[in-house]
Amino acid sequence: MSKLSDEVEALRKKLVDDKVPKELSVRVEGNLDEIIRIEHDITSRAHIDQILRYVDWVLSLPWNNRTNDVLDLTRAREILNKHHYGLEPVKVRILEYLAILKLNLERWDAEKKTLEAHEKVDVESKLSHAILARRAPILCLVGLVGTGKTTLAKSIAEAMGRRYVRIPFGGMSDALDLRGQSRVRPDAEIGLVLKGLRFAGTKNPVLLLDEIDRVAEGTRGDIMGVLVELLDPEQNVAFTDHYLDYPFDLSEALFIATANNTTNIATAVLDRLEPIQMPSYSDEEKIVIARDYVLPQLMGESGLTKENLSIDEAIWPKLVRPLGYDAGIRSLERTMNSLCRKVARMIVEGKGKSFRVTPENVKEFIESY
Repeated sequence: MSKLSDEVEALRKKLVDDKVPKELSVRVEGNLDEIIRIEHDITSRAHIDQILRYVDWVLSLPWNNRTNDVLDLTRAREILNKHHYGLEPVKVRILEYLAILKLNLERWDAEKKTLEAHEKVDVESKLSHAILARRAPILCLVGLVGTGKTTLAKSIAEAMGRRYVRIPFGGMSDALDLRGQSRVRPDAEIGLVLKGLRFAGTKNPVLLLDEIDRVAEGTRGDIMGVLVELLDPEQNVAFTDHYLDYPFDLSEALFIATANNTTNIATAVLDRLEPIQMPSYSDEEKIVIARDYVLPQLMGESGLTKENLSIDEAIWPKLVRPLGYDAGIRSLERTMNSLCRKVARMIVEGKGKSFRVTPENVKEFIESY
């Protein structure tokens, strides 16, 4: 047998092991048979590569893989408090959201057992019950840049024990970025949604739809149309990517959206979202966040310890507002990151092992001060 034939046989075995849907499995078997027929035709190499890439995508998608949810509200609050200072109204709303999700999933499990016990219940009835039980409000975190929208979505994923995937919408100019391209194009690619599921390795990750208000103006309508399909539980049970050309059930994925404002979001999309306003941080809150959250994290990433770097308390008020008002902490994070890099370089260059930033020497460490 040739090396290509061995590869095809390995793919056939994986096709059975991965429990790919039967109809799609038959299609893939036909693709693999075609490879064997044309493997000795040197003019077909590009076509064979396209087939192998398609089969690889089919086999790498999490058709049946899922993580078990952890819906412990006490644990969730601990995680939210660990990663986020303040934001109490937002945290309360998220805990309410998780409570509703917990009750819905418990209801779904109970009804599923009842339905399975009655063989006369048809598939359509089962599906409608599943949709009803899995339905949960879809959060949309709305706020200015740097107010913690993305990190909050990560914390929700961590609290639930689910994988986290971010799909960036900022500047997106084609709905095919989400839905994929037809395989008739030689450079066709699968869409960002199924790419995200492959990256997560499960069919029930937290999918963050980031900055859905910042898509390109000319294709806004088309992209919003795909968003409606993604967020509607009656449609996302059979989401069809043009590249895969087969329905994939997204109903177990948990969607969270973010936006800077809701002005540019289509009404049909907004109707499926529950906006949560992210407040701007006060200077006092920024000081606590920078001192107790941001700086320790960045120091750890830079290989620094508390003995290597400390900052005088008198520095913080000016540090959080060096160039005027900023609603979030993005600029502050960049300043802290620059400080940590500079101290790390000074240690490596042998200029010392312990540095303290004071009003007298602050210009040496932070140029924007």
